[in-house]
Amino acid sequence: MASPLEENLNPIPSFVNLKLYSFWRSSCAWRVRIALNLKELPYEYKAVNLSEGEQFIEDYTELNPIQFVPTLVDGNTTVADSLAILLYLEDKYPAHPLLPDDLQLKAICMQVTLIVGSSIQPFHLTVRRMRDKLGPEEQIAWTKYFIERGFFALETLLKNVSGKYCIGDQVTLADVFLAPQVSSAAARFDVDVSKFPTLNKINQALVELPEFQAAVPEKTPDYIS
Repeated sequence: MASPLEENLNPIPSFVNLKLYSFWRSSCAWRVRIALNLKELPYEYKAVNLSEGEQFIEDYTELNPIQFVPTLVDGNTTVADSLAILLYLEDKYPAHPLLPDDLQLKAICMQVTLIVGSSIQPFHLTVRRMRDKLGPEEQIAWTKYFIERGFFALETLLKNVSGKYCIGDQVTLADVFLAPQVSSAAARFDVDVSKFPTLNKINQALVELPEFQAAVPEKTPDYIS
């Protein structure tokens, strides 16, 4: 079966009406691409160039008033914010579930998504937006501080529940959030992921999965090297 990104090279089947507004460098959009792949849902990729300010265009603002990516359009339904999109997909397309059945493990899974989505990424994005007040070295130092602070929390949270992946041997939303953050931390911010053995082990397993490989920024139509 072709991956969703391979499907995008051909006309979208008439029975599928998913459109994902994405930017290649956005880890938030990256999460949604992974989940769509895991759920085997083909979709139409709609690039929004954040570097060129396309998120501020009126037509896009009508879809996503906060002017971020990603945005998912499913027929007459529009959902913005990666976590909201992923929970929507979980309810609307329950095949290949991404949440554990066990309530305690489900709670831990959601903690991981919120640590990454609320306690790591927004802070290092804020640092990037303070370029006029912080020099390059200070930007990197502050970014690494927030990432490593979050990673220490994740390491503690997951060391007793992880197996091959974050929650045992089932791929969950925790993995969908973790993989882009770990990859970005290592590639863009020079974070030494080996200091976090549990996270490093999990990420090494995730990057071997074809659904994760097909979602990387380099595989997106709008990727710029």
